[in-house]
Amino acid sequence: MAGEAAQEYVDQERRSKLWRGVFAVSGIMTTLVIYGVLQEKIMRVPYGIEKEYFKYSLFLVFCNRIMTSTVSAVFLLASKKALDPVAPIYKYGLVSVSNILTTTCQYEALKYVSFPVQTLAKCAKMIPVMIWGSVIMQKRYKGQDYLIAFLVTLGCSIFILYPAGSDISPYTRGRENTIWGISLMVGYLGFDGFTSTFQDKLFKGYDMEIHNQIFYTTVCSCILSFTGLVLQGHLLRAIDFVYRHHDCFFDIMLLSTVASVSQFFISYTIRTFGALTFATIMTTRQLVSILLSCVWFVHPLSWEQWIGAVIVFGALYTKSFLKKPPQKPAASDSEQSQDRATRLPR
Repeated sequence: MAGEAAQEYVDQERRSKLWRGVFAVSGIMTTLVIYGVLQEKIMRVPYGIEKEYFKYSLFLVFCNRIMTSTVSAVFLLASKKALDPVAPIYKYGLVSVSNILTTTCQYEALKYVSFPVQTLAKCAKMIPVMIWGSVIMQKRYKGQDYLIAFLVTLGCSIFILYPAGSDISPYTRGRENTIWGISLMVGYLGFDGFTSTFQDKLFKGYDMEIHNQIFYTTVCSCILSFTGLVLQGHLLRAIDFVYRHHDCFFDIMLLSTVASVSQFFISYTIRTFGALTFATIMTTRQLVSILLSCVWFVHPLSWEQWIGAVIVFGALYTKSFLKKPPQKPAASDSEQSQDRATRLPR
């Protein structure tokens, strides 16, 4: 009887873990794939009878940050944790500025490169993270890390340099389109690498709770993005655009909502299954996003791009399978940095 009871308990634990895994994977895949599709739809698909394009990427940043800061504040109040800043405000502001530049470059790049190109290029963020980590945190990396980074960069370069001829931007055509799009992606990677590294430095330098940093960083982002919209004269134009195109307003609200909800699934997955499982899920999500974008928005891929994609995802999956699980109770510095960096919306 005791043996049967023990076996039944083990079976229940397995089923429970299986369902938790299904919940985590389906949540991350659903929210982030929808997020990616909505990004491309808002920035590359015209609205209305007159075929107008939405051009105010900073307005998207503003809406996303309002939603995220609200959710973070509610979480902190519900958990009865203090809203007082742990670090000097200017340090939150520094993370906020780099994060705004990261997200703005990401949205602006979608005007000039397709979503599959942007998604694959994001995989190369490990290089700027390694550079900033060496400069700011004095970290050292293994030869295996440099090899994986080189293979990912090689695959991304092939994917970007050999696009299918019919995949063009709705804004500009020709070589200058690709150069400007790549420049924006380089800016995205550089700012994103700095953001992640400086976040890690704040966590190591202060006794800081995750949602405390998200709240103050996103509040600073709200203020900065609102100021930028006013100075550029884009705030009223963006409001007028979404007022005239209700479907665009719905898309922006849905984008902000899934961006906030995805943070819950990301936190839940890392806490329940660890960073290694999360990294594998995120790699799969990027692959699914590219395939869905190719089907939904008719992005043809050249045979060179298929080769580049295989190199990138092959290297990323190899890195995930070769990485050893962190020893409890402490995780490695690189994994802690990755965990924390994923909490802040991009």
